[in-house]
Amino acid sequence: MRKHQPGAGRLWAGVDVGTQSLRVLVVDGDGAVAGQGAEALASRRTGDRHEQDPAGWWAALGVAFRRALRDVDPARVGAVAICGTSGTFLLTDVDGTARTPALMYDDARAQREAEEVAATGADLWARLGYATQPSWALPKLLWLLRHGHAGLRADLRAGRVALRHCGDHLATRLTGTPVATDWSSALKTGYDPDTAGWPTALLDQLDVPAGALPRVVRPGTRIGVVGPAGAAHTGLPVGVPVRAGMTDGCAAQIAAGALEAGSWNSVLGTTLVLKGVSAARLTDPAGAVYSHQHPDGGWLPGGASNVGAGVLESRFPGVDRAAMDRAAARYEPAGGLVYPLRSRGERFPFVRPDAEPFELGTFVDDADRYAAVLQGVAYVERLCYAHLRRLGADVTGPLSLTGGGTRSRYWSQLRADVLGREVTLPATAEPAFGMAVLAAAGDGHLASTARRMVRVAGVLPPRPEAAARFAEPFARFVDALVDRGHLDQEFADYAKELS
Repeated sequence: MRKHQPGAGRLWAGVDVGTQSLRVLVVDGDGAVAGQGAEALASRRTGDRHEQDPAGWWAALGVAFRRALRDVDPARVGAVAICGTSGTFLLTDVDGTARTPALMYDDARAQREAEEVAATGADLWARLGYATQPSWALPKLLWLLRHGHAGLRADLRAGRVALRHCGDHLATRLTGTPVATDWSSALKTGYDPDTAGWPTALLDQLDVPAGALPRVVRPGTRIGVVGPAGAAHTGLPVGVPVRAGMTDGCAAQIAAGALEAGSWNSVLGTTLVLKGVSAARLTDPAGAVYSHQHPDGGWLPGGASNVGAGVLESRFPGVDRAAMDRAAARYEPAGGLVYPLRSRGERFPFVRPDAEPFELGTFVDDADRYAAVLQGVAYVERLCYAHLRRLGADVTGPLSLTGGGTRSRYWSQLRADVLGREVTLPATAEPAFGMAVLAAAGDGHLASTARRMVRVAGVLPPRPEAAARFAEPFARFVDALVDRGHLDQEFADYAKELS
């Protein structure tokens, strides 16, 4: 079997394990994509449960890597890093054999356990500035301890079974030995960044065995090398370093190059996610914002709204998006307002499980209503930045837009107009690319590596005449949220006064 022989023209591999597919990118030191591959993944959804088969991840990893390396010399690959969805984990034997399905990032079965974790660790969560949710890994682990079969519970408490986040599990199989996790993947499992360890006192109170949790390291740390089985499965040479990854949200932020204080990245996919950089950790009493640690020092605050491009799929199935964009451009502003939640509940810029989507006003036609949906997402995005600024975040740095929503140039321009901000569009803004950047940076300076590798596809300044056009409908949109009890008047006034 070919041994790893690093040389000139080194390449870096990034892996993103998403909900619908696993994607691999192989990237050179200047950010050019040399190879790519993907393979579909399947999920099981039953009520509030969402699971995947970890064996499917492993099978997809092999297929995607062989596609990505098809026209690439594998000996040039200098390192690999893997990201997965935040809060996704499984339980395995110490040798890495899966003992449970993967409980996914949005699996919400642990409602009661989340309430118990929140109450028992109230002081800890208050100090860290965020609130636990049912989809987080710690409540779901507690659920497995209480509802899993007796043999699993006994093995977990005896140290024969361990928790592995998505990236940890694949890295373990790739290297052939158990590996450490990174501190961003560990956050929703209860990791305390202030003490750089697991909160053992809280875990004892919850009767969760701390020994079942992995060692935690800085993202980019070398956690092993590709072993013989991993090499045979993927086509990578034996000995390629495997580095600790991050969550998919952090990976997307790296891919956008938003890694310096004051810079922000808005990811518009099915939902809207904002991620930025601050020197100090933001504390949000409402629990809408929480902060990961920056590998270079400082913090990566962010939040996720339930509005997003997903509402277009449900409200306007099968339409020609480009044609609707052109038609929507005639309605600035739209004849009415739309709060474009895809379903009940909101997480950012306010936390209201009872929030409902709404429409106000009269629409001339479908294009007018379509325009209102696009504008409604932009209004929520503007409110999110107002909330961050009110918490003390510096939001004056560069702002990048990524995610599937950026396929609409018109929507990106509209968002720049409503925000009153110039926005950049990165060329390869996907989590797998972010992991390639992290693999290249390793233990070094991540931001400077991203400056070298992240390429810009375009820059959109706000149109000068647009600010006045959207000011009044934005104010009405904010007032409608106040009327429904979602915003307090003080914040509403603050958001409307910001230019």
